[in-house]
Amino acid sequence: MPLTRIVLQEGRSEQALRTLSTLLHDTLVAEFAVPPDDCFQVIETLPAGRLIYDRHYLTGARSDNFILFLITAGKPRSREQKQNLYRALAARLHEVLGIHPDDVMIVIQFNTAEEWSFGGGKMFVPEAL
Repeated sequence: MPLTRIVLQEGRSEQALRTLSTLLHDTLVAEFAVPPDDCFQVIETLPAGRLIYDRHYLTGARSDNFILFLITAGKPRSREQKQNLYRALAARLHEVLGIHPDDVMIVIQFNTAEEWSFGGGKMFVPEAL
């Protein structure tokens, strides 16, 4: 049950944003044990001056194609699953959209089921499923 906020600079077409969304979701399903129908994303495009980042911090060189993925997930994943997600998403974005891997930053945060309400004002209780 991840929720992903995708933050990037304005200027990409609606088709490119849909492709970006699909690539992310397909990668989460393949590498992060996410059910196929569990897709919750917010795509936020910002003017260039509103997305501020260091172009070289802990990587080669970031460009104006920089994309930040902020993933909140309700169950822990192994170190291997996280590494596979990072690698696969960067590779797929490069292959399909031409986004250099240095322009992909992913931050994952975990919480518990009690921090989620999927609707109806009810706390998510996985044991009740």
